[in-house]
Amino acid sequence: MPTPIATPTETDVLIVGGGLGGVAAALAVCRAGRTAVLTEETDWIGGQLTSQAVPPDEHPWVEEFGVTATYRALREAIREHYRRWYPLRAEALELLRLNPGAGRVSKLCHEPRVALAVLEAMLAPHRAAAAGWRRLPTGQGRLTVLTDHRPVAADVDGDTIRAVTVEDVRDGARHTVAAPYVIDATETGELLELAGVEYALGAESRAEHGEPHAPETADPLNQQGITVCFALSHHEDEDHTIDRPDGYDFWRSYRPDFWPGPLLGFLAPDPRTLAPVERTFVPNPGADPLDVSADQSADAGDKELWEFRRILARRLHRPGAFDSDITLVNWPLNDYWLKPFVGAGAETSRAALAGAREQSLSVLYWLQTEAPRPDGGTGFPGLQLRPDVTGTADGLAKAAYVRESRRIKAVTTVTEQDVAIDIVGPYGRTRHRDSVGVGGYRIDLHPSTGGDNYIDIGSVPFEIPLGALVPRRVRNLLPGGKNIGTTHITNGCHRLHPVEWNVGEVAGALAAHCLTEGVRPHQVQAEDKEFEDFARVLDRSGVQRHWPDIRGY
Repeated sequence: MPTPIATPTETDVLIVGGGLGGVAAALAVCRAGRTAVLTEETDWIGGQLTSQAVPPDEHPWVEEFGVTATYRALREAIREHYRRWYPLRAEALELLRLNPGAGRVSKLCHEPRVALAVLEAMLAPHRAAAAGWRRLPTGQGRLTVLTDHRPVAADVDGDTIRAVTVEDVRDGARHTVAAPYVIDATETGELLELAGVEYALGAESRAEHGEPHAPETADPLNQQGITVCFALSHHEDEDHTIDRPDGYDFWRSYRPDFWPGPLLGFLAPDPRTLAPVERTFVPNPGADPLDVSADQSADAGDKELWEFRRILARRLHRPGAFDSDITLVNWPLNDYWLKPFVGAGAETSRAALAGAREQSLSVLYWLQTEAPRPDGGTGFPGLQLRPDVTGTADGLAKAAYVRESRRIKAVTTVTEQDVAIDIVGPYGRTRHRDSVGVGGYRIDLHPSTGGDNYIDIGSVPFEIPLGALVPRRVRNLLPGGKNIGTTHITNGCHRLHPVEWNVGEVAGALAAHCLTEGVRPHQVQAEDKEFEDFARVLDRSGVQRHWPDIRGY
């Protein structure tokens, strides 16, 4: 039986969804001296970084600028965790910019459990701090975290959400929490639907915003594929082959119309050019990750699958500490796009998740039994699922990596014309009077449930307008993740870890600021004086709102 938790019936800010945006929102609310309840459907906070097992996708300048102070603190605490507790070689210990996995996708590839430990530590003081608020139960901390809880209903009065009911997924118990402000930090924007908040879903038509890469016809069920990630190590001369998945024959023979070969294969489109590219797969390569003469570029790593999302590099540690690297499988082979995960009903969502899980297991079985080896043989039976890394019994991630959410109909909608390099030019920039953060990433859309291949467009570093966090109608709900006012196209560069954290942090800070100052989010966004007051709050907390001149980088 789950351990009972004293659940507040009222709080200052209710944050539904405990991913990166939800955690950042909770920290911002509590730093402002306000109380918060944070709910999360899985038993791990951290979303993309933990329960979905996705190393951070970040822009090239992340080590110098372009993230909030708290996101930078998260990154440095992850590195410090490795320095303190892992048997790193002396040379690795001395690295200012330690990359524990020496992966190519990010300057900081690491294990999900390490991120979880750091995020829990960041929240711990606020969970322990006395709330000092008469409406909370005696002994309740400033922050209450309810894992294993999902939203099931919302009490709405006109343009205001009065309360949200969450259900314990373990025993079905329900709790209703009222709050003056509610933040939807769920992975799919599900609170938007529950509360009747106007939202966009899937692909808008080209006519709606004039975006060059939007389709002619709108299709809410045309969404980027989801991925069920998993972690692997490799042990030569051992056999860890899993049972043949029930759907393996389908996945083994499946060849999408827009793919250059079978999906279970190392030949896949280059996301930018769509030209066929042969990937390689070499478990536990012998190269020293600290060898600066080796090609460490992301482009090179994208062709070599083992190193691309490697999250533990054995050669960074003292000899004998680890007998294998650990790599994270989030590849073209296990993107699932046969059914939409969001907005087509619970039955379709369950079927999509089941299909994605079966696809990932089929990828593993193919790797273990049929994948071509460099020596001319087939199969890598020494590949071993790592349930200890993902925190699950079956070795798959706790939750699917969801790239695309419901998105609020916002005061400001960010479109392709705001960020695409072909439109604004290499040094162009859309300046926002109400900028509350920055981000940077290519417009990166994976193959979709509508049959689209990759859409991968160059973009410029961008500002995040507060108007994209303010719903057009509802007064007291704020988005805390991928559900801000972007389009299907621009979601592709706003869905990454640092931007989600930035959005959540701003949402939490805005809710606390509005409570303290007696203003509403719409006023803060629209009125210069009110926005300037809030901007000073963000500046003091280390939220970078504008990019420096990056021509020299």
